[in-house]
Amino acid sequence: MRPVDRRLLRQAGAARGYLAVTIALGLAGAVLILLQADLLSRALAGAARGTGIDALAGILAWLGVVLAGRAVAAAGSEAAALRAAAVVKSGLRRRLSAHVLRLGPRWLGGQQAGEITTLSTKGLDGLDAYYARYLPRLVLAVVVPVAVLVTVASADWISAVIIAITLPLIPVFAVLIGWHTRTQSQRQWHQLARLGGHFLDVVAGLPTLKLFGRAKPQAEVIEQVTGEYRRSTMTTLRVAFLSALALELAAALATALVAVEMGLRLLAGHVGYQTALLVLLLTPEAYLPLRNAGAEFHASTEGSAAAQRAFEILDTPPPAPPRRQDTADVDLSRATIVFRAVSAAYPGRGRPALDDITLTLRPGDHIVLTGPSGAGKSSLLALLLGFLTPASGTIAAGGADLAQIPADRWLAQIAWVPQHPHLFATTVAANIALGQPATRQQDIEAAARLAGADAFIRRLPHGYDTVLAEGARSLSAGQRQKIALARAFLRRAPLLLLDEPTAHLDPASADQIMTVIETQLADRTVVLVTHRPPRPGRASRVLALHHGRLAGADDQVQVQSHARGQRAGLTVTP
Repeated sequence: MRPVDRRLLRQAGAARGYLAVTIALGLAGAVLILLQADLLSRALAGAARGTGIDALAGILAWLGVVLAGRAVAAAGSEAAALRAAAVVKSGLRRRLSAHVLRLGPRWLGGQQAGEITTLSTKGLDGLDAYYARYLPRLVLAVVVPVAVLVTVASADWISAVIIAITLPLIPVFAVLIGWHTRTQSQRQWHQLARLGGHFLDVVAGLPTLKLFGRAKPQAEVIEQVTGEYRRSTMTTLRVAFLSALALELAAALATALVAVEMGLRLLAGHVGYQTALLVLLLTPEAYLPLRNAGAEFHASTEGSAAAQRAFEILDTPPPAPPRRQDTADVDLSRATIVFRAVSAAYPGRGRPALDDITLTLRPGDHIVLTGPSGAGKSSLLALLLGFLTPASGTIAAGGADLAQIPADRWLAQIAWVPQHPHLFATTVAANIALGQPATRQQDIEAAARLAGADAFIRRLPHGYDTVLAEGARSLSAGQRQKIALARAFLRRAPLLLLDEPTAHLDPASADQIMTVIETQLADRTVVLVTHRPPRPGRASRVLALHHGRLAGADDQVQVQSHARGQRAGLTVTP
């Protein structure tokens, strides 16, 4: 790691004011150190000459003021530095979260959730040492030794020469040790990310592990990973302690060298007592900023390693941005969606997820996609959601290529219920009204009634105001599914995508949901994914996917045009 990482330095732009205050107070503290050394040397020299306490009262009073000023400057500098670090970390976390959202579910599905979580929390917290301590001390390490050297040179040039020769030893030792520390810190960070990811997987899958009797072996794996992280941390700390010892030793030897030559010349009468005191008081202050900067450099390496991983994610290019066009927005309540020879694939898979799909979705169509697991049903929904881009072929809506339609405008017209819907740690009402905070309570309750969720919600301790735990684990899978369906029904989007919406429901509830879709949502376009074919009359079209291809569909079907309330014939070309 370089002494100053340019990318980390650029992140400090938002906290420029706090850093400026930190550095200014640090420089003020350095000036006060020079004044303190001068006043203290005068007071001690005067006392040695037998000067009375009354004559020294003024010097001692100013010395007290200087000491108080140093305390205020140190406290203010520390507070401003911590605020600067908080601002930078907050901004970096926001950028990281926003970029992960831009990368989308497809990218995130190939990552370790535990690593991303550890990175955005504990990992970036390690930047406190970099911004709050290392950067300000690095500036002081450049300015303070020069100021001390000039002051010492004005008093005794021989001591100044010795300090100037020995000063470079501190950064040289720091760099040599830093090469080794960088490798150790990167290893420590990777093991922490691995530990976080593995622990998250074990906690999420604990019921399954208990059921199959694998809880104890996984506990042993966690113990092993924890042991590796502990050993890596201790190795890093050992290097840090050795580096501190090396820097302290170099500074102590250099200070001793100045003290010895100054003592000999003082005994020989070649230098005055006050001058000798001034030089001896200031000499350690010349090395102290460099030692502090070296120590904080090693303390900041863990946060810097985490930041490099964050930068790798930020450098990952998002999916190709859509080409914007200034035409009228596509209205999915009137627009027809057309798949023309669309194929799609996932990296690392031998065969495409979808192969040469040609399909037309007209407003008001209720389409059921059936097929075995892995047939490509969810991939077709992912194409409509923009989570997956076609490898070949085109998807058009209202005559406009989907790639030309801004993603936010497109997704605003879609409601989606995935196979495993996520409920957040907030109230039931807020989960149903997700993305629509201004929704009226009666509308939320109406959507819940449509989804068959109103009855059990009212039995909860606080009804719709009940706060759900993380992942809504207190609810059954069917109850979570009903809340997700209520969320989709409330959205009033013209295109409704349902991925196995009745998989966790009992037959009566599943039949109720299908009736609601058939009657209450008659004016919306619905694409419903299921393993089981629906009962006759419950869909405009039933399309079967097999190995990514439309293997069978109704060639000539009578389609109910819900939007117009008319009967119309439709030829499907799979």
